[in-house]
Amino acid sequence: MSVRIEEVRPGLKLVTDTMDRVETATLGVWVEAGTRHESPEINGVAHMLEHMAFKGTEKRSARAIAEEIENVGGHLNAYTSREHTAYYAKVLKEDAGLALDIISDILQHSTFAEDELERERDVVVQEIGQAEDTPDDIIFDHFQAAAFPDQGLGRPVLGTEEIVKGLSRDSVQGYMRKHYGPPRLMVAAAGKIEHDVLAEMVARQFDRLGPAQTPKSDPASYRGGEARTERDLEQAHVVLGLAGIDYADPDYYAVSVLATLLGGGMSSRLFQEVREKRGLAYSVFAHTTSYVDGGLFSVYAGTDPGRLGELMPVLCEEIVKMCEPVDESELMRARAQLKASVLMSLESTSARCEVLARQMQVFGRPIPPSEVVEMIEAVDASSVAKAAKRLLASRPTLAALGPLAKLESFDSVAARLRV
Repeated sequence: MSVRIEEVRPGLKLVTDTMDRVETATLGVWVEAGTRHESPEINGVAHMLEHMAFKGTEKRSARAIAEEIENVGGHLNAYTSREHTAYYAKVLKEDAGLALDIISDILQHSTFAEDELERERDVVVQEIGQAEDTPDDIIFDHFQAAAFPDQGLGRPVLGTEEIVKGLSRDSVQGYMRKHYGPPRLMVAAAGKIEHDVLAEMVARQFDRLGPAQTPKSDPASYRGGEARTERDLEQAHVVLGLAGIDYADPDYYAVSVLATLLGGGMSSRLFQEVREKRGLAYSVFAHTTSYVDGGLFSVYAGTDPGRLGELMPVLCEEIVKMCEPVDESELMRARAQLKASVLMSLESTSARCEVLARQMQVFGRPIPPSEVVEMIEAVDASSVAKAAKRLLASRPTLAALGPLAKLESFDSVAARLRV
């Protein structure tokens, strides 16, 4: 790996991955601040801050920010998750300096004008409404809330309409002052870049960052349970899950292989059994999510409401069957899928930048792809069965949305998952 790490200002790290054979660069700032770091009364403020950062600075209007990056054909974006917020740009190699200047400007000199905040509240409320109108999206918020009730990890990233409408300029600025600073903020870059040149620019441009406070958030406390929401829809949407594992857990790669075997592609067990053999769903997949101190394992399916009674036993049966020895050919295929995903991402400046930032913030070091591949290769049939039994030892979580008359009780579903 051509990775370099440097502390360019006290507590502020820059990590770069130079790719000589490309003509672009992706760079950005990753902040260890997300939904789980919000207090309940300002749920959604991290996401609102992400929006407001683009609404004008002391020297750039919102329009100027958009025009400057697009004048050079670049792409500027941001996202908020439950543990992080990121601001990043992808540009041609010669425009890396401009991208860094814009990002440093919006994170240090945003004005948070009241009229912009008022408009953006309305925009975010519409975003919440759009999510509510997308059942295969909002179902995962319901699932998260049932798995982690009454804690930061269970609250929605977007917040609620009522809270968002009440977010003040002081609450947005206060959240930024509290969380947006070293060592919880770092700069990452990948592509056709020169580390020393970028380091000098970062040190010069990020000169108004105060130190961030020690993060305070509810520890991940998985409880499980159910969230049923009756709604007049064409399909019934269900997410069935279990307590997952954190990033550093020794079973991390075994669980990743398990998720791929169960529902990671067209050859997966769920796709073949649920869709191809029985025609019970168009979309069905398994997914694993990790946090610094916990995680979730989930299976999603959308089906005709009248076939819910057929679907749930099949989902449960396939999950439980993962405790049995896995055929070697299946195992090889799942490992190959994961390895290909890791190695193919090396061709993308955006993917390499994202992975680099996440690894630095979670593990404190970049992890070479060869090391990741080695850990995937080490997963054997007994590791998968052991991981499945470990997951199934937890209380399940069930979220369901749509016409649910045919959905069996939570206790019945939980009984099917006992091993």
